[in-house]
Amino acid sequence: MKNNAYIFFLSSMVIFVIDQITKYFIKTHIGLFEVVQVTSFFNIVHVLNTGSAFGMFKSLGNTFFIVVALAAMALVTILIIRDGHNRLPFALVLGGAAGNIMDRILFGHVIDFLDFHVGRHHWPSFNVADSALTVGISLLIVMSLLETRAGNAG
Repeated sequence: MKNNAYIFFLSSMVIFVIDQITKYFIKTHIGLFEVVQVTSFFNIVHVLNTGSAFGMFKSLGNTFFIVVALAAMALVTILIIRDGHNRLPFALVLGGAAGNIMDRILFGHVIDFLDFHVGRHHWPSFNVADSALTVGISLLIVMSLLETRAGNAG
């Protein structure tokens, strides 16, 4: 494998394991729809998400999300091997996708539990895998914009 891509696959595995451990803890210690207030702006909850990000596109069904995630994971695996510049964001995406697909395969839904809010206005609940996906995709966008900018400057 090119230039130590192994460390990035290991990083993906660590994200996956942390995601699964936290979801297992929520599933076994927090009742469904239970809310545990941590701060004035953050709760731990136990909710089930059958859709995609923020619960959107539920009507597409679990099989659709599994197929799309498997295809994305295959592509990202190839990119981790071939693209030495973007391995960290791809590793985050791979770990996050693996965490959520495991839930879909085992349970038919994703377990979400992080609930940030301002007063009664709540951000949709999410989990460790969602966080890794968001950070990874954000890094890819920022890195792409920086590369484009550097290319235009020269």
